Amino acid sequence: MEHALIQASELADIWARLDLVMDPELDEPVTDMGFIEAVSITGPGEVAVSFRLPTYWCSPNFAFLMAEAIKREIEALPWVVQAVVTLQDHMAADEMNAAVNSGASFGSVFAELHPGEDLAELREKFEIKAFQRRQEVVIKALIAQGCLCEEVVALTLADFTLIDFADPEDQRQRGRYLALLLVRGLAAKSGDRAIVTCQGMPIAVEDFKTYMGLLRSVRINMEFSGSLCRGLKASRYKEADLTGEVPILVDFGQGNLPIQICR
Repeated sequence: MEHALIQASELADIWARLDLVMDPELDEPVTDMGFIEAVSITGPGEVAVSFRLPTYWCSPNFAFLMAEAIKREIEALPWVVQAVVTLQDHMAADEMNAAVNSGASFGSVFAELHPGEDLAELREKFEIKAFQRRQEVVIKALIAQGCLCEEVVALTLADFTLIDFADPEDQRQRGRYLALLLVRGLAAKSGDRAIVTCQGMPIAVEDFKTYMGLLRSVRINMEFSGSLCRGLKASRYKEADLTGEVPILVDFGQGNLPIQICR
């Protein structure tokens, strides 16, 4: 009984780390997208995670970023010695799994398929889009609370950290935006502006409407991609059975897979 409780706690820790792994193109957790297929503790300090993407031909660089992030986040747990990540049903699954689990770089494995690919540039591109998507949510929430555009662009980091939004999603995105704002070094001191461009430049009041148009175009593109991914995934696989207390992934055409726990 005690062992079962410990393992349940460890599995909960794993899922919490998986919640931090984003689909880089969509800035949505892989857990929310339903990409995680199975999680299991295979031995002392050993974890196995398998995941699937919406199509057989999903871009290998996107898949690599997710697989790499899954391994990194799980191995950040103090009790985890090794995480083995397995991408299923993908055109480059064998190469991907071997590379990620051995610590090899993307370029060393996919040089012919993606010559000169620099994942650092790709990460930066997606991080900027994530920053802009989260920022739009925050700005719209501020305006909904009665803030004028002059007040929004002048908001300081100190004041921003004190803001609470009534809507849970707005509040969630506030925290996520703040995290990227700090990680990217766009604000550090209490008096620094909290609403700036992805380059850290202030937004002029006269440019506010145009800037919001840019953020809107980023959001629409990401929402379209997200809807497309969900539709492709739903048509390719049967969805999780959510009728019971513990959802179980069913019939992926692979027989009975050893899933110890799913949320």
